[in-house]
Amino acid sequence: MNLLTISELDKEQITTLLERAALLKERHKSGIPYHPLRGKTLALVFSKASTRTRVSFETAMFHLGGNAIFISHRDSQVGRGEPIKDTARVMSRYVDAVVIRTFGHEIIEEYASYSDVPVINGLTDMHHPCQVLADLLTIKENRGTLKGLKIAWIGDGNNMANSWVEAAVKCGFDLTLASPPGYELDEAIISRARADADGEILQTSSVAKAAEGADVLNTDVWASMGQEEEQRERIKSFKDYQINNKTVALANKNVMVMHCLPAHRGEEITEDVLEGSRSVVFDQAENRLHIQKAILEWLMLPHDA
Repeated sequence: MNLLTISELDKEQITTLLERAALLKERHKSGIPYHPLRGKTLALVFSKASTRTRVSFETAMFHLGGNAIFISHRDSQVGRGEPIKDTARVMSRYVDAVVIRTFGHEIIEEYASYSDVPVINGLTDMHHPCQVLADLLTIKENRGTLKGLKIAWIGDGNNMANSWVEAAVKCGFDLTLASPPGYELDEAIISRARADADGEILQTSSVAKAAEGADVLNTDVWASMGQEEEQRERIKSFKDYQINNKTVALANKNVMVMHCLPAHRGEEITEDVLEGSRSVVFDQAENRLHIQKAILEWLMLPHDA
């Protein structure tokens, strides 16, 4: 069993992961030791830079009694041209699970097809499931439910937006994505999602339409890793796609403001909103630790454990 995308999970599995993460968070806050992964090892094989994903997974394994090994692209034989299928089969003989953080999603799919141990998507260009699960945990902590909420995604139609669409299908909330023309998600993705969703999934170029009445305002950087050369052009295209006080005023009075970090303050979100009373950005970041624990436990232990 792997975790490569949100769409691979059913609603019950998502609910179980969120409930388990909340319980593990409570145990941690109460100082209750829990070491079910003693003797197990997690490998983190990263081709992209990382702060939250790396530290949260390494700390999660430590808290659960296991060990983590970090392998960067430049330090591995994959970086020198070793076939992915060879690395996957060898790593399966050494470790109990692998987190992959890479560029093309086809890379992690190939790795998983040859791996005999669970593979977890720590981010690809198309999906970021662990981040979105942490975000769902944060919303549920604050609102008690996901059903019936209106969530607005403002910015790039990137991997985060894609995983949010998949989460909307599974969890039944309404989702509106506001992106500049040319930076939207593929309309085929939206159409397939609408066909399976209980809630409403919309894509628009209007920030106001997305933000109006929203329970959650969510965004990400305008240029993701690997798009640095597009930064100047993207700043021009995205200049009106910012979460600021005007955007917040359009939403519900108790709106939650989210950002997966790192943030470019003054671009996709203003300093005062990021640091304001509606922001749950650092709760999101903390919840990466707790959802990673739930994911690791779920994939590395029998499900009745």
